[in-house]
Amino acid sequence: MGFRKKNKSPPVLSHEFVIQNHADMVSCLAMIILLGLMFEVTAKFAIMFITVQYNVTQGLDEISEPVNLYQYGPKDVATVFFYLLIAVILHALIQEYILDKINRRLHLSKTKHSKFNESGQLAAFYLFSFIWGCSILTSEDFATNPTFLWEGYPHTHMVFQVKFFYICQIAYWLHALPELYFQKVRKEDIPRQLYYICLYVVHITGAYVLNLHRLGLVLLVPHYLVELLFHASRLFYFSDENKQKGFTLWALLFVIARLLTLTLSVLTFGFGLPRTGNQGFSLADGNFNVLTIRMTCLAAICLTQAWMMWKFINFQLKKWREHSQNLASKKKTVSPKIKPPKRDTMKGGATNGVVKCEEKLSPRARKSKTS
Repeated sequence: MGFRKKNKSPPVLSHEFVIQNHADMVSCLAMIILLGLMFEVTAKFAIMFITVQYNVTQGLDEISEPVNLYQYGPKDVATVFFYLLIAVILHALIQEYILDKINRRLHLSKTKHSKFNESGQLAAFYLFSFIWGCSILTSEDFATNPTFLWEGYPHTHMVFQVKFFYICQIAYWLHALPELYFQKVRKEDIPRQLYYICLYVVHITGAYVLNLHRLGLVLLVPHYLVELLFHASRLFYFSDENKQKGFTLWALLFVIARLLTLTLSVLTFGFGLPRTGNQGFSLADGNFNVLTIRMTCLAAICLTQAWMMWKFINFQLKKWREHSQNLASKKKTVSPKIKPPKRDTMKGGATNGVVKCEEKLSPRARKSKTS
């Protein structure tokens, strides 16, 4: 991990050397791009990496001030690459100065240590993205009217905050791919993380390219809230295993978020976009309002939600089994005390609690009986 001081320095350009110093290498690369702004020859190329491209200034009328709007294009790849580098640096900073210090205090096992780091990084990202997304929805009035999701399609123009939000989202999830190598993620955890990383990249990039950024933003904000609650609950669980109330609230909001996602998707692709006047396919105009693309997008969202619900049900069943096993083990350890049977003090004993008549006779009566 970058920014760490190691007593033993591995060979230069070895795997261990790259893993330990990857943040420093990425920082140098980002500094080279920033230094390009100082020279006139390289400034044009450096700006392409740092600033948001494809600015389109529009004036609503002669009195009001012009509004700065943006479109997407091939140069966005360079911008995504630069902010991917920034995401790697921030990832290393959070890991080094926050998560590693907490891990030293908790003394977690290797499995819990890996999950704690994953939840810590994702919780920070989800919190930041949720607050940012809510501010955009509030300022742009995206959530006031559902018809705003499809009216005026194609939505080729974006305000700065919306475009920069999507650039950062794509950059973050792309940076998560090399982090699997930098963080030495266990082999058994790589497929699970690859699944959700690829799903994020495909869905966010698809919403950005297909000019569905309004729908994508409205769906991302509640989803990030649910994921934030899950990873925050898991962090509290690792610190104290008795703190599990957050998972109950997460389970409820998870189901609500899935239903909300399906409802808005069906409304947009099944009822809204087919009724708009601008039907057709045109790359130049950014119009993808045809039946094939609409059904493909809707099927992709529905399949993803079904897969998430399947994982959710399996997770809940696993927790229920573990809980039932713990209860069974506790019942075995705490068994009821069995009282030993009372021994008869008399020689003759008793049958069913009734003393024999011979045992009740006095010694004088016994002598007379035997004589």
